[in-house]
Amino acid sequence: MKRGASHCFLHLLWLFFVQIDASSDLPICKESDYHFEYTDCDVLGSRWRVAVPNKPDTCTGLPDPVKGTQCTFSCSEGEFLDMRSQECQKCSAGTYSLGTGVAFDEWDSMPAGFISHGMNMNIADIYTNCSNSTWIPKGDYIASNIDECTSTLSYAVSLKKAGTVSFEYFYPDNTIFFEFYVQNDQCESTDSEGRWMRTSEKDWTPHNLKLNRGNNVLYWRTTSFALTGSTVKPVLLRNIAISGVAYTSECFRCKPGTYSTKPGSAHCTPCPADSYSNKGATVCQQCEEDKYAEAGSGSCKQRPACTTSDYFYTHTPCDSKGQTQLMYKWIEPKICSETVEGAVDNSTEGAVKLPASGQMETCPPCNPGFSVTNTSACEPCPHGSYSNGTACAECPVGTEPVVGFEYKWWNKMPDNMRSSVYSREYSDSVRSTGWEVAGEYIYTTPGDLDSDYMMLSLTVPGYRLPHSMAKDDERSELSRISFVFETQCTADCTLYFMTGYNERTNDMVEHWRGTTRKQSYSYLVKSNSTVSFTWGFQRTQAFSEVRQYSGDFAKMYSVQITNVMGGVASQCRHCALGSGSASECVPCPPAHYMVKGTGLCKSCPPNTFIRADQTVGEAACIHCGPNTHSNKAHSACVSDCRLDLQSTVGGEVLQYDFTPLANITSFQSSPRFTSKGLRYFHQFRVGLCGEEGREVAVCVDNVTESRKVRGYACQSTVVPSEVRGQSVVSSQPFTIGDTLIGVTSDTSLDSIASLESYFTTKSNLPDVIFYYRSSETTQACNKGRTTTIRLRCDPTVTGKDQITLPSKCSEGTCDGCSFHFLWRSQYACPLCTERHYREIVSACIQGIQRTTYVWQQPLQCTGGVSLPAQTVSACVTLDFWLKVGVSTGTVAAILLISISCYFWKRTRKLEYKYSKLMMTAGDKECELPAADSCAIMEGEDAEDDLIYLTKKSFFTKIKSFSRERSSDGFDSVPLNSSPSPNLISLWWTPQFGNP
Repeated sequence: MKRGASHCFLHLLWLFFVQIDASSDLPICKESDYHFEYTDCDVLGSRWRVAVPNKPDTCTGLPDPVKGTQCTFSCSEGEFLDMRSQECQKCSAGTYSLGTGVAFDEWDSMPAGFISHGMNMNIADIYTNCSNSTWIPKGDYIASNIDECTSTLSYAVSLKKAGTVSFEYFYPDNTIFFEFYVQNDQCESTDSEGRWMRTSEKDWTPHNLKLNRGNNVLYWRTTSFALTGSTVKPVLLRNIAISGVAYTSECFRCKPGTYSTKPGSAHCTPCPADSYSNKGATVCQQCEEDKYAEAGSGSCKQRPACTTSDYFYTHTPCDSKGQTQLMYKWIEPKICSETVEGAVDNSTEGAVKLPASGQMETCPPCNPGFSVTNTSACEPCPHGSYSNGTACAECPVGTEPVVGFEYKWWNKMPDNMRSSVYSREYSDSVRSTGWEVAGEYIYTTPGDLDSDYMMLSLTVPGYRLPHSMAKDDERSELSRISFVFETQCTADCTLYFMTGYNERTNDMVEHWRGTTRKQSYSYLVKSNSTVSFTWGFQRTQAFSEVRQYSGDFAKMYSVQITNVMGGVASQCRHCALGSGSASECVPCPPAHYMVKGTGLCKSCPPNTFIRADQTVGEAACIHCGPNTHSNKAHSACVSDCRLDLQSTVGGEVLQYDFTPLANITSFQSSPRFTSKGLRYFHQFRVGLCGEEGREVAVCVDNVTESRKVRGYACQSTVVPSEVRGQSVVSSQPFTIGDTLIGVTSDTSLDSIASLESYFTTKSNLPDVIFYYRSSETTQACNKGRTTTIRLRCDPTVTGKDQITLPSKCSEGTCDGCSFHFLWRSQYACPLCTERHYREIVSACIQGIQRTTYVWQQPLQCTGGVSLPAQTVSACVTLDFWLKVGVSTGTVAAILLISISCYFWKRTRKLEYKYSKLMMTAGDKECELPAADSCAIMEGEDAEDDLIYLTKKSFFTKIKSFSRERSSDGFDSVPLNSSPSPNLISLWWTPQFGNP
C-alpha cells in the first residue's frame, strides 16, 4: 500500500473509533450539525469524503467516510458540487457560481483568506510606523494606502489545475508604485516585465494572468513616492476572480444592485438606472417617481430640485439652410425634479425650468481643410487639396499640402474626438457629455459630482513627414500639437493634459491648477506610438455628494496638430520638384534651403544646419555654434569631442580630446526629503558629445514603464527602495538638453549663461563649457530648459564621473529651467605638448652621459605627446679635462713668464737710450734735450745696451736695478754711459721738471 493511501486509512480508522467512544454520551447528529469535506488528495489522485461536525463534541453518529470524487473533478460555470450526492447541481435564481473558481465583488469587509499589512521599505528610515498602512474595503472596491509606506494585499489559493486570476484596477496616480505578482509553491515569481501596472487615468483597467497548478499566493503591493504636496490618489481594486480550484460547494448570492433571473447563472446582472435590488435578488425593483438610482444601485435616492447646474447649452448641427440654434439640454441621466417647490419660508428655492432655445443663427464656417456640402455639413477636402473652411482647391504645381488637423470652430464634435465623464466613486458613469461644443469653443459641462473627471480625447492614426522634409535621426520632432485654453475656478480645479498610445494608457505631460488666463501650449511629438491626447478637468479632489462648484469650467478654443496621416490641409507650400515627375515634391538636398516663393533649392553657407520647423528662406540656415559642425544631413550640429581653444594666458592654442568622457555618465544630486521624511534624489544622465550614431542619454519611468526620454542630458527622480529587488524607483523623467548649442570657454552663449560664481576656480587654465538646449516647453519654462556642463582640468581626478552641482543650487538648478554642472577630470585637461616637459642631463660617468625627460609640475595636461625616452651619449670624464687643464695652465704660465721677461728687457733698453740722449744734449742749463729717437739707431751695437753693475751678490744686483730715492726727494738712476766702470748719476725731479 502506498504511503498516502495508508495515511488516509489510518485517519478514517481513528475517526471511526472516536465516534464509537463518544456514542454513549452524545445525541445522534442531525444534517444541520455537520458538513462534508474532502481529505487531501493522495499520490494516486483520490480522496475521501468525511463528515465534519460544525461544533466538536456536540453529537454522534456521523455518516461513515466514503470514497470521494477524483481530484481533477470540477463543475461548470453556474453549478456547484453537492457534497451529499457528490454531483454538480445548478445554482438557483438570485445566485451565481464560477464553477471552478471563486469571485470577490463585495468589499464591505475584508473577505476571508485576504491578508493586508504595511511595512517600511525605505532602507534609510527606521522610525516610520507602517503597521496601519493597509488596504481598506470601500464597499464596491478596496483601496490602497496613500502614505509613504508599502502596503501589501495577499491571497493564497490552491489550484487543482491550471487556472487564471482576473481583476479590475483604477491606477490614476503615477506617484504610487503599483505591482501585482504571484508566487507558486516553488517560490517562483511573476517575471519583472509583467508585474508593473500601467496608470489608468480615465477608466477601470482589466488585468488577467495565468496561474499554475498547485499553491499560488497573489500579491498586490503599493508604495507611495509622492514628492510634492498634492493629494495622492489611491489604487482601487474590484471584481477579483480566480479559476482553477477543484470545486465550489455553494453558490454566491448576488450582491445588492445586481440580480440573476435564471438558475445556473455564472454572474449577476447590474440593475438598470432608476431601479434597485437587495442581496440575492432575482429581479430589480423600480424606484418611485420622486426617487432615482444609478445603474447597479442597491437603493433609491430622493430626486433633488433642478438647478442651473443640471443643464448645459450647446449649438445644434447646421441645417440645410446653413443655420444653427443655441439650445439648452438636461444633463443625462436626468436625476433632478422640475416639480419640486420651494419651502414656504423661502429657505429653499423651487426647481428651475429648462430655458428656451435661442434664435436661429448663421453657422460658423467649417474648420480649415473642410468644405461645406449641399446639406450644410462639413466634409474633409480630398488629398492634394486645401481649404480655409469654404471650398476645396487643388494645390498648384510645385506645392504640397500642409497636412494636419486644425479645429477652431465647434459646431460639432470632430469625428476623432470623444467626450466622456469618469467618476472614481462609482463603478461607471453612463454620462457621455463631459465637454460640449459652443460655436467658438468647447467647454466642460457640470458633472454629477464635483470630483468627476470631465474627459476629452483626440486620437490620430499616426504621423508622416512631408515629402519636402528629409528623414533624419537627429530630428526628433514628428509632429506638434498646440491648443488654446482657459479655466475659471472657485475651488482647487485642475486641468490635465496627457499623451499615450491609447486612451487608457497615457502619461500626464502638464497640468494647470486654479484659474488660468487664455493661453496656448505646444507639445512636440517624438514617437509614432504617441497617438492619443487626453484632457481631463476636475473641479475638486475632495469628494462630496453636494455640488458646490458646478460653475467652474475649462474652455478649449482651438486644437491644431501637424503631419497627421489622413489629415487635411489648410494651405499649400512650395516644394522642390523631382526630376522624374513634374509635380512630385522631393526634399531639397542636404545643406540646401528653398527660396521663398519658388521651388528652387539654394545651398546654405558652410557649417550650418536646416531648421526643422522652417525650410524656406535663407533664415532656415542656422550657423553651428563654436567648435561644432553640422552632421551629414545638416539637420543638427554635433561635436567630435575634440577642439582647439585659444588660451587667455600666453595666447597659446590648447588642444582638447574629451573622447574618454563621451560615454553615458550618471550622477545624483544630494538627498532631498519630502514633508513626510521620504528620501529621494535627482538623477542625471549625460552623453557629452559624439558624432552621428552616438549613444544618447536615456531616462525612464520604471514605475509604469510608460515614459522614456532621450537626449544629451536628462533628469529623473529616484527613490531608494527594496521593493521587489528594485534598488531605486525612477519616475518623472524629462529632457534638459537635446540640442548642442556650442562648445567654448566663454561664460555665455546664445542667451545661455554659465556664471563663474557657481564654480569658483584658482586654475590658470580656462574651463571648457558645453551648452545644450531642450525643445520641450512647460508652463514654468516656456522657452525650454537649458544645460551647461563645465569641464575643468584636474589631474588628481582619475575617474570619469566626478560631476558636482552648484553649492547654491543643490538640485542642479535654481529656477527649474537652467541647469549647471561641473565635471572635474584629468581627461578635461588639454593634450600634452613639448612645452609640458623638460630635460635633465646627468653627469658624465665612465664616458657615458644620460638625458632624462620629466613633466613640468604641476602637470596640467593629459594624453597628447608622450615623454621622450631616455637618451645615452658618449662623453669625456672630468679627470681627463683636469689633466688637459693643468698642462694647458703650465704651458700658459711658462709662456707668460717668457713674455714678461722679454718686455722687461725691452724696458731696460728704453731707459738706457733715454739716458744716452740726455748725456749728449746741449749745454743749455736747466733744459733737457729733445730726443730724436728712442729706438736703437743703425750702427749701434746691441752689446752697448748692456748695463754693467758692480759685482755683487744676485739679490744685491736686483736691488741695485731698482730705483733709489735719496733723502732729499730725488730719484737716482745708475746709468752705464760707457764701457768705463765709472757710474754716472743723473738727478731729476719725479715730475721731470727742471733740477
